[in-house]
Amino acid sequence: MYKNIEKKKLLKLSDQVSYQDGQVVSKTLVQNDHVSMTLFAFEKGEEISTHAAAGDAMVTVLEGKGRFIVADETFYLEAGETLIMPKDIPHSVYGEERFKMQLIVSY
Repeated sequence: MYKNIEKKKLLKLSDQVSYQDGQVVSKTLVQNDHVSMTLFAFEKGEEISTHAAAGDAMVTVLEGKGRFIVADETFYLEAGETLIMPKDIPHSVYGEERFKMQLIVSY
């Protein structure tokens, strides 16, 4: 089920994806009909534009600070904070500063 990550080893999720200048970097850990799990690293000022997911999307910020717009509400999340963005509701993600997050979408 898990890919692109070592098993039977103590890991720090934020170390599993690296920043790259001017980019949003992603690393998929799980992808199937029921769940997807992806790590992201956002450079400051980079974004994922408005879109909607086919399932509930739970994000947990691993380091730094991100801005999440869900419908008409804005949320600023820092390391250790989690937000669930409901299925079919438009949302976007913006790097207020460099930040990393884990995204889990349940279908």
